[in-house]
This record gives sequence, C-alpha cells and structure tokens, in this order.
Amino acid sequence: MAYERKKPENTFRKDGNRGFSRGKGGFRDSGREGTARDGDRRTRAPREDRRPISAPAAPKPSYRSFEYTEFAPARADNRESMREEAQESYILTGRNPIREALKNNRDLEKLLVQKGDLSGSAMEIVKTAKDRKIMVQVVEKSRLDEIAPNHQGLIAFASAYAYSTVEDILQAAVDKGEDPFLILLDGITDPHNLGAIIRSAECTGAHGIIIPQHRSVGLTPAAVKASAGAVEYMPVARVTNLNRTIEELQKRNIWVYALTMNGKDYETVSFSGGTAIVIGAEGEGISKLTEEKCDLAVSLPMKGHLDSLNASVAAGVIMYRVMSSRKTGSPD
Repeated sequence: MAYERKKPENTFRKDGNRGFSRGKGGFRDSGREGTARDGDRRTRAPREDRRPISAPAAPKPSYRSFEYTEFAPARADNRESMREEAQESYILTGRNPIREALKNNRDLEKLLVQKGDLSGSAMEIVKTAKDRKIMVQVVEKSRLDEIAPNHQGLIAFASAYAYSTVEDILQAAVDKGEDPFLILLDGITDPHNLGAIIRSAECTGAHGIIIPQHRSVGLTPAAVKASAGAVEYMPVARVTNLNRTIEELQKRNIWVYALTMNGKDYETVSFSGGTAIVIGAEGEGISKLTEEKCDLAVSLPMKGHLDSLNASVAAGVIMYRVMSSRKTGSPD
C-alpha cells in the first residue's frame, strides 16, 4: 500500500509555507537532503554527503582509543542511579559473555569499561561496541566492584526485550491496510515513562515506537515491567539519528507533529493519514533541531496553575486524539 495523502487544510509548517512534495526513499543512515523553494511550495533536493572528521589515533592502546561523543566518564552524581539500574537490569560480566553477546547481535543498552589501559580482548570488545553504536561509559574499578564481582574490567547492561526496526513497523501498517501511526520519543530517560507510553500506544492502535539509541532510556527491565505486557504487542525500534529518521518518514508521506508548549491546539488538527507524533521529556521538551524538522507543532491546552504534564500522560492524551481523528477523518 503506497503512503499517499494530501496535506490537510488545517495543517501547515511553523514558518507559514503551505504544502510541499515528498519523494520516496528507504531508511539510509547516510542520507541527507536540502530544501529548495518554488513559489509557495517546497521540494526536497539532495545535497552532497559530508564526511565525518576522524579523531586522531591515540599513541597507545587504552580506552581513549575508542572515544566518541557517547563515550564519557560516569559522573559522581550518577552513582546512586547506576546502582539502582544494576539491581533492575540484566547484566553481563566478564569478557567472554560480553563478546559472545556482541557476536550474536544481542541488544545491549550500554557497556561499562574500567578506566585504564586495555588489553587485546578488551580492546576488541570496546571497538565492536563502538561500531555497533552502543554507549560506552568509562568508570573507576570501584564502581564496577559495586555492581558485580569478577567483572574483568567490563560490565554490559543487556536489553530486557528485543528491538524491532523502522521498516518492520511500517510493514506492519501495510499488512493491516492502515496508514502508519508512529510515536517518536526525544530524550525520554525515565523507564516508567517509556513503559507507560508503550502501554498507551498499544491501547490506541499505534504501529510502533521509535527511540534514539543515545540520551534515551531503552527496553530495560523497569520499562518492560511498566508496560504491563504491552511490549509483547508494541514494537520498539532504536535508531542512531532521530532527525534523519524523521526525514525518511517524511519521504514516505508521513506527517510529523511535535508536541510542544506553543503549538497549534491539538483539537483543531486532523491526524488522518500517515502520522508520527514526537514527544520530548518533561522539562527539556523536544530538542530545537528536532522540532524544526517536524511539519507542525501542536499543543495541549492548559487551564490550571501548572504549565506542563508528565511526558507519559501528555503522550496518552495526544495518542487518543490521533485515534479519534483517524476514525472520523477530520477534527471535531
């Protein structure tokens, strides 16, 4: 089933420009695109890829040989949360179990590495984790000792449930003969919020949830438990670049809406057709660049003294609005 729909009359981009065409394309992490204007319409035009700047090689093998943006020392103020996470998570200790997990493509949330020079096998494990875009965190030996004995300088946190893919989620919509309905999460770090969102998504007929690989909670045991079994029916995909994923969804004629504090009243918006809702963390909200990528910002009206809702509550409200809109095909 092709994803084709006309832009709803009450839907517009935040900059006021109405209507633009979208091409078709697969999910390619290397894909980039520019924007060209033609009157009051927009068309997307490709531009040359930019090559990443390689970091200089370290003079000798150590954990710093594998540094990248997500490879950072653990902060002292995160100590208690790490201990709680270890008590709730599936952990792998020792080099052989972690190496085998990586070899068998098991989903890992992150890898803790003892600070100091690394020997051959440890270097291989860290490099493989980096290539898989798994977050690597450097900690003191005492921190690893608190989590598990006989760690051999490495501890991995394994996902409690297997991840899906964006393509599989879209195919599920095709198989059901429905327009895609997706939930994208930006910066949700509380596992209980993630679990509650998974539960609401399953109840409202969403086809899947997409989360970024970094700076976001994953399918930890706490998140799976909070979903109250919904994770068995609601696929969750993890992507390395949320903004690029938004661009690819737009190529599939899926309209992307950012849930913000200063957008269009959600009750006046039609969410019929291919729809993706982006939800940010309470307080921080959606990142500026991600919001700019979206087609329209929508908001929930507030009449009380407080100006925000818990992220999972806000997600539940907007998801039920989408479900209602898709039934009627237009705003109430």
